[in-house]
Amino acid sequence: MKTDIQIAQEATMEPIKHVAASIGIGEDDLEFYGKYKAKLSAELWDKIKDRPNGKLVLVTAINPTPAGEGKTTVTVGLGQAMAKIGQKAMIALREPSLGPCFGIKGGAAGGGYAQVVPMEDLNLHFTGDFHAITSANNLLAALLDNHIQQGNQLGIDPRQVVWKRCEDMNDRVLRNIVVGLGNKMDGMVREDHFVITVASEIMAILCLADNLSDLKRRLGKIIVAYSFDGKPVTADDLQATGAMAALLKDAIKPNMIQTLEHTPALVHGGPFANIAHGCNSVQATKMALKMSDITITEAGFGADLGAEKFMDIKCRMSGLKPDAVVLVATIRALKYNGGVPKNELNEENLEALKKGIVNLEKHIENLQKFGVPVVVTLNAFSADTEAEKGFVKEFCEERGCEFAIADVWARGGEGGEELARKVLNTLETKESQFHPLYPDDLPLKDKIETVAREIYGADGVDYDKAALKQLAKIEELGFKNVPVCMAKTQYSLSDDQTLLGRPEGFRIHVREVYVSAGAGFVVVLTGAVMTMPGLPKVPAANHIDVTDDGKITGLF
Repeated sequence: MKTDIQIAQEATMEPIKHVAASIGIGEDDLEFYGKYKAKLSAELWDKIKDRPNGKLVLVTAINPTPAGEGKTTVTVGLGQAMAKIGQKAMIALREPSLGPCFGIKGGAAGGGYAQVVPMEDLNLHFTGDFHAITSANNLLAALLDNHIQQGNQLGIDPRQVVWKRCEDMNDRVLRNIVVGLGNKMDGMVREDHFVITVASEIMAILCLADNLSDLKRRLGKIIVAYSFDGKPVTADDLQATGAMAALLKDAIKPNMIQTLEHTPALVHGGPFANIAHGCNSVQATKMALKMSDITITEAGFGADLGAEKFMDIKCRMSGLKPDAVVLVATIRALKYNGGVPKNELNEENLEALKKGIVNLEKHIENLQKFGVPVVVTLNAFSADTEAEKGFVKEFCEERGCEFAIADVWARGGEGGEELARKVLNTLETKESQFHPLYPDDLPLKDKIETVAREIYGADGVDYDKAALKQLAKIEELGFKNVPVCMAKTQYSLSDDQTLLGRPEGFRIHVREVYVSAGAGFVVVLTGAVMTMPGLPKVPAANHIDVTDDGKITGLF
């Protein structure tokens, strides 16, 4: 059986200018990064903005398990399948982070015969967007510490510096550090921290900004610290906004690549959904809607994280409205939720399936709370039995969902035609009544409680004393009407990753709350979720290499 990278490396790619031409984009609106990657020009939006929008389909999933779900694979395969049945479709994805590529999770290019290419480029440096975000983030950190060193005219309290440095790598030793050691000229000694780049507020800002002007406005609002008298200090106060925007002037432009079957794909931005808002850029999604009849996008991890944030943050801020949701599951993952060990998942086990399908049931219920039609798809594995597939199909249809098998990993677009037709039928016969889960003017604690009870199924929320003080301060500063971005483990509906299925009788524990003023939301840290992951005992990096002729090996 060929690996993902072997399939990708054997593919025949079309020059990206030909892929762009298929949806009416000329070379004048492309900024080339070699033959197979390009950024879309800033001028393109003015040419297409008055066109009607196509339909927007969100792909999400049940909670991820070691058994695998394949959300990105289904997203890519569905895009290819839509093209096969005669639809003008585009895909809008997130960019992968280097952290999981060299860690344990893997990349985000899809898999098998449902991938976006060039796969190695995408999973490694791509067009440099993440490097630009990292540089802008750390420039702001450097300017902040330099201001304190050079007289501290703003009266910044070094004990209340909240801006963290970042790096796009899993590096646990950087979570909590001390900077400024040495002599007087080496800066003030203080505690500092790193987050992974995908958790940086600048990543969120890039993905939510409509254009360069909006980007600068948002960057300027970033709160980096508080003064000795408790007032917020912003990037504008440090006169950092212009230089940060200069570093991001190209990164803000969406990237175009292609699937293995040459379906156009916009891949731009990549905040994680467990510690950030989990969606690709608003710009890329809006552009795809103007250039296609159907745009298929995804949100990170399970629907309790990515989909909730897509609806309550991205759509709320941008005016986007999903017309349908595809919810991805696998027989293997459902049996894992039902207590089957990983090494026994290939054996038929209807009892475990019945026990574990409650995870899928909760996600269906959650998505229906947003008023959007739901299509459930099983990402096919060869070990799936007819009895197991039949049980899941009946279960979903009893809950008002269309159902289809997606065999896109093995068969590409052809294997997704059944799903494509079910999605198309849903778009034509069921009207979305989309609405966010909560109103803007709900108090922050009530927003947190609403997500915890309605989406996670918790009995309530408990707060550390520090978190309560932080909430009070945030509301005092005027951030009452913004959405909440819940940072929670992806592996469970609860904030305890060991609780599989559909946990009951639990409470959510909030340990920290802070405002991302530029992004426009409040981040709520729950449980033991980390904003700087660590590497596993045997990192994926141990198996990655490059041959003498420049061919990368071991990357999935």
